[in-house]
Amino acid sequence: MPATHAKFQTIALVIRQNTDGIEESVASVVDFLRQSGHKVVLEEQTAAHLQLPGIAAMNAAEIGEHADAAIVMGGDGTMLGIARQLAPYDVPLIGINQGRLGFMTDIPQDGMLEVLAKILGGSYKAERRTLLEGHVMRDEETIHVGMAVNDVVVSRGAGAGMAELRVEVDGHFMYNQRSDGLIIATPTGSTAYALSAGGPLLHPSLGGIVLVPIAPHALSNRPIVLPESSEIVVEIVRGRDISVNFDMQTFASLIAQDRVIIRRSPHTITFLHPDNWSYYNTLREKLHWNEYPSGEGKLH
Repeated sequence: MPATHAKFQTIALVIRQNTDGIEESVASVVDFLRQSGHKVVLEEQTAAHLQLPGIAAMNAAEIGEHADAAIVMGGDGTMLGIARQLAPYDVPLIGINQGRLGFMTDIPQDGMLEVLAKILGGSYKAERRTLLEGHVMRDEETIHVGMAVNDVVVSRGAGAGMAELRVEVDGHFMYNQRSDGLIIATPTGSTAYALSAGGPLLHPSLGGIVLVPIAPHALSNRPIVLPESSEIVVEIVRGRDISVNFDMQTFASLIAQDRVIIRRSPHTITFLHPDNWSYYNTLREKLHWNEYPSGEGKLH
C-alpha cells in the first residue's frame, strides 16, 4: 500500500444528495483514497444517503476532531453548508464539482483523481477565507446566531412593501435606507448575490466587508466596502415579513426594533486548490469574460 502524505491521513467525504449517478464517482474516489493509504470517513448525511458498508459515519464535530481534510463533491451550495459547520475546526476543504464549475468547488469531475493525487501528495495552493457571524437581538436578548461564508442578507418578503433599515458601523450612524433589503458580504460572497445586486468584486485575499443595498429607493444608496474589523448593526425600523438569511441556508424572522449585529467571525476556512489554480481563471469562466486564445487583443 502506498504511503500517505503525512499531513492527510484521514479524509472525510461530503456528497451533495439526490445527484443522479453520484454513486459511481464516489466509489472511484473511495477506492482511490483507500488504495493510496488514506482512511476514509463519511459525513453522516452522506453516509445515510449512499449506504456504503464498512466506512465510518461522522457528524461535523467528529470530522473536525478526526479528519485532516474534507473532500466535497457537489456544488457551491454543498460547500457552503459544510464549510460553516467545519469552520471552528480548521479542516481544509477540497471541492470537486458535480456539474457547472463553482467558485468553491473548482475541480472538474473529469480527471479528478489525478488532481486529488497531487493535492493529497502535498502539491497544492492553500487559500484562507474569512467568514461573518451575525447575532439577532430582540429586547437585548440574542434570539439567533448564524455564520456565513458568503453573506448575511436582511430582506423583505415577496409580498411585502419596502423595508426601512437603520445601519450603524462601529457605533457611527451611517444611514436610514428604504429598500428591498441589504446584503453584507465577504470577499467570497462578492461573486454571489452581492454581484447580482450591483456590488463590486473583492479579491478573496482582501480584508473587507461589502454592503450592497437591494433595489434601494434612493439611487444615492451605493455599495460600500468596509474594513473587515468593522462591526455592523442593522436595525429594523419598519417593514413586514422581514428576515435575515445566512448564506440563504439558515434564517430568522425579524420584527421592528430587532437588530442584527454582524462582524467577522474568529474562524476561517481553507480551500486547497490545484497548483495551477487561478482566481482569475475562475472569474473568466464563470462570468464569461472575453478571452483571446491566440494572443490577439492582449495588452503589450
